[in-house]
Amino acid sequence: MTDEMIIQLFWDRREEAIKETEKRYGAYCFKVAQSVLQSKEDSEECLNDALLQAWNMIPPMKPVHLKLFLAKIVRNLAISKYRSKYAKKRGQGEVAIVLDELEECIAGQSDVEAYFEISELQKCVNEFVRELPERDGNVFVSRYFYMYSTKEIARKFHISENNVRVMLSRMRERLRTWLQKEGYVI
Repeated sequence: MTDEMIIQLFWDRREEAIKETEKRYGAYCFKVAQSVLQSKEDSEECLNDALLQAWNMIPPMKPVHLKLFLAKIVRNLAISKYRSKYAKKRGQGEVAIVLDELEECIAGQSDVEAYFEISELQKCVNEFVRELPERDGNVFVSRYFYMYSTKEIARKFHISENNVRVMLSRMRERLRTWLQKEGYVI
C-alpha cells in the first residue's frame, strides 16, 4: 500500500490506517526510537504512541512524506521519554552525548531541543545540511537526527570511527560558523 493510500485511510478515519502504517513503517519507527532509548519496551511504547499521535494529527495535517513525518514524531517522543527517564542521571547514553555535542554550536543555551523546534532555525540547519556533500550530510543526519553512535555510523558508511569523529567535529565547526553568519549564535 502506498503512502498516499495510507494517508487517505487516515483522512477517511479508518482504523486500517494504523495497521497499514505499522506494517509499512513499524520496523523503521521502532529503530528510530531504539537508537534513542536502547530499550525494546520503551521503543515499542513510543511506536504505539506515535501511531496514536499520527491518528490524531491526520487530518487536519496531510504529510508530504509519511515516513519522515512518522520519524519526527517517534524521535520527539523518544527524546521526551529519555529525558523523563534519565532526568536525574544526565550524561548517560548516546542521547546526552549528541545533545552535548550540539550545545557546542549553540553556546549558552541549555535546551538544544527547544532551539531545534523553532522553525527558522530548523530551516537554517536544513539548508546547512543540504549544502554538505551527500556523504557528509548523511553522516550528520545519522548522528544528530537518528542519534546513531559513531561506531554505527562508521559501519554504515564503511569508514573508521576516528574518521567519523573528525568529520562530525569539522561539521559542527562549520555549523557554528553557518549559524553565526545567519545571526543565530554570537
